Amino acid sequence: MDLIFQGHHIQSAESHNTINLELPLQPLQRALKSALNSISASLRLTKKDGLPILSMTITTTTSNVSSAAVKLSSEDPFGDDVFEQEHLETSLRREHEKIITQDIPVRVLHPVTVETIMQPRVREPDVHIQLPPLLQLKAISDRFTKLALTGANSSKAPKLELSANMHGSLRLRIATETTDICSVWSNLENPELDPLQLERPVEEHPSTKFREKGPGRWATVRVDGRDWSRVLSVGRLEGRVIACFADDHALILYVYVPHYDDATEDESVVTYYVQSYSR
Repeated sequence: MDLIFQGHHIQSAESHNTINLELPLQPLQRALKSALNSISASLRLTKKDGLPILSMTITTTTSNVSSAAVKLSSEDPFGDDVFEQEHLETSLRREHEKIITQDIPVRVLHPVTVETIMQPRVREPDVHIQLPPLLQLKAISDRFTKLALTGANSSKAPKLELSANMHGSLRLRIATETTDICSVWSNLENPELDPLQLERPVEEHPSTKFREKGPGRWATVRVDGRDWSRVLSVGRLEGRVIACFADDHALILYVYVPHYDDATEDESVVTYYVQSYSR
């Protein structure tokens, strides 16, 4: 939280002083965009008409209000009718400043409910490799997707084929009736496994067997090009990314985000689960 907020205060009766929230991403994204060029922004959990909301208060100059004041959709982001239309309120603070309030509907989750939300269980990976810079990978992935969309089957969502081996290579490929191109990275790192975190000896791990079969043994997944592009946007965090390939099944990305304000603290980890499409 110290990485995101300049100051924060949480008071909860639950263990570890925790409040678990479920919230729709689009209203949150719009509120954050409104705060991009602001003087300051604060976020608080409160209630409106008896319903919980995250209320973002944004202080901005009058020149920024026209671009920042985006009204949120009146559609219920959770798919039911429990929330009324969110309102955007502005009030004059000083001659050149305005205060904008944007309300984001949330649900407060009971700890018992949170315990039922589990990460997908995936078999041990066949290949684990550190990816090249994500924004570089995104640029090439977007180029491949665009080429596929201009082909004969442009109505279908293009599928990118991602492959990696245990000898430091990553391959990105797109194949359609009119296009078949690929890009290959080499000399990437295959991180060493920690034996203490494995359920079996390292020599029996699937990745060890893939390594022994040589650089020609690839683990492959197929992903939706547009969805993959959204995942790669996390590259703006500038953290290192370890990709774990379960051949023909799934891809798990571990994004290690550094704490820029305190180099002594451990990195935070953001995990992405990407299901592979069938051939």
